[in-house]
Amino acid sequence: MQLKIAFVLTHVAACWPCVVLDAAPAHVIFAAMSDTAPSAAAPLIVIDLQTGMFDGRFAPPIHDADAIAERSRALIDWARHSGRKVAFIRHDGPEGDPLAPGASGWPVWPPLGQAADEPTFGKRVGNAFSNPELAEWVAGQGAKDVVLIGAQTDFCVAATVKGALAEGLGVTVVSDAHSTLDSIEEKAPAIIARHNEAFAGQGARMTTTAKLTEG
Repeated sequence: MQLKIAFVLTHVAACWPCVVLDAAPAHVIFAAMSDTAPSAAAPLIVIDLQTGMFDGRFAPPIHDADAIAERSRALIDWARHSGRKVAFIRHDGPEGDPLAPGASGWPVWPPLGQAADEPTFGKRVGNAFSNPELAEWVAGQGAKDVVLIGAQTDFCVAATVKGALAEGLGVTVVSDAHSTLDSIEEKAPAIIARHNEAFAGQGARMTTTAKLTEG
């Protein structure tokens, strides 16, 4: 149990400084929820879907872990088949953390099937764009927007939404392809729903796995 608590706290501590959710009135939030498709050049960015988020060895798996993995695989296939690039973000935790470099929880979750030519960008804080190589890679695709999925909703996903917008990029969040853990105050489904509204209020386009893969 101590290991599980330590995993959650260290991951939260790394991501927390980057997370700021701007409040918006409900009518603004829902007006921002657009079904506009991402551009043809928009790459798929897979945030922190690492072994430690799924295997339950040191912490509970993220909420709905099997379904998140299945939807993520479907979105990765969609991106490849539509000619989009895919990048994986890997959180590099501090020494002794389950997500520390070399730890069992650190690698990208193997069942996602990362291809050899799909890059991994490391980070030590929540915002994936804290690694300048990610923005350079996105620009190299000729992309003006990105599609985001991953974990954890309320930490590194939220920080990366904010970071991408700060880079001047359009953002599409796949509302059913990011997840988190229960907090003391709130269950994961409520956290996810609340953040989906917040992402829309910040200006992100919201969509679902089915709308992208079956559209």
